[in-house]
Amino acid sequence: MGNQVDKLSHLSYAEVPTTDPNGFDTEENGPRIGVSYIFSNDDDELDDNVDVSARDQNQEEKHHDKRNELECAVYNRDECIYEKSISSGHMETFSPEKLLNKCKPGDVVEFVATGQYPHWAIYVGDLQVVHLYRAEVKNSFLMYASQGRRCRIVNELYKYKPLSADIVVQNAMEQVGTKDRELSWRNSECFAAWCKFGKREFKIGGEIRIGKQPYRLKLVLSDKQFHVLEFQSLEDLIMERRQNDQTGKVAVIRDLANHLNSAFCNI
Repeated sequence: MGNQVDKLSHLSYAEVPTTDPNGFDTEENGPRIGVSYIFSNDDDELDDNVDVSARDQNQEEKHHDKRNELECAVYNRDECIYEKSISSGHMETFSPEKLLNKCKPGDVVEFVATGQYPHWAIYVGDLQVVHLYRAEVKNSFLMYASQGRRCRIVNELYKYKPLSADIVVQNAMEQVGTKDRELSWRNSECFAAWCKFGKREFKIGGEIRIGKQPYRLKLVLSDKQFHVLEFQSLEDLIMERRQNDQTGKVAVIRDLANHLNSAFCNI
């Protein structure tokens, strides 16, 4: 079994092809697949009955296990444009109350909880954030937007040069009220990253699909094991990476192991 795939009509890691039926990829091996994924919109919200404009601040904090976060890196050709290392100091999470003491206008804030998609927002000052929530860009109090999740500032994940804080806040505020078909972003992360860096790659259809796959997603499974996927666009890669965030490291590794065992049996 090699890199050639006649048809790939799924999104599950359990079915992702690989050239190594005996184990995960090692540092000496290259990318394992050259497929551009097509996804539906990812609203990344979980509680259908929540109104973030009127959330009880005394809600119970949702569980978050930092050990189950999957470390990864993103490359555009040979340039690393994103890196998530759990051992980094900036990956520490806080309660919403404590995070408010650390936030500055223009900061990118991430809300995390086990089994949920991470939710991104731009802090605009006065205890408020602007975020893409349920197919609309909204201005909410950070306490309400957190929905009981742990929080952290994630300005350092993407390696792009950020815009000035004033421009970041302006980008976010100008989009408040944008919704449904007017939206140019698939999820809260793409919206917040666009506000922060101003790059069209974060927008829906922001890159021309010409058959090449310049983006690589490197999933770190252990100190010596990793798995690499390739994508045509940053937008597609972000959707896949967020799915892994929601699934969690343990489940991703299990799905990959199951697939590798199945591939070995079918040789």
